[in-house]
Amino acid sequence: MPHFFHIDELSRQRGENGKLYLEFLRVPAMSAGVYVLPKGGTDLQKPHREDEVYYVVRGRARMQIGPDHAEVRPGSVIFVEAEAEHRFYDVQEELELLFSSRPLNRSQRLRTENRD
Repeated sequence: MPHFFHIDELSRQRGENGKLYLEFLRVPAMSAGVYVLPKGGTDLQKPHREDEVYYVVRGRARMQIGPDHAEVRPGSVIFVEAEAEHRFYDVQEELELLFSSRPLNRSQRLRTENRD
């Protein structure tokens, strides 16, 4: 199992698979991935059963978590509690995010993989 990853290589792999999301790590206690939304793109996420953390690698957008709204940009770290309504919107520049949570169950993983 790899222990070290580089965002450039993960981005390349994600692009090659033609999906918006690439899960690059899955162990019993956690999952990690790269999620990309194109400029002007729509985030179709639904609330999850897991807490989530996002880190903005590049791009600019706004994010809504429940009633709260904020600009997100490179370096932003975002926490979303389980079951919270959330979405990225007004994507001004292609948005690339690192994502971590407990592993998604099979049906959630299928919904994520079909986001594109």
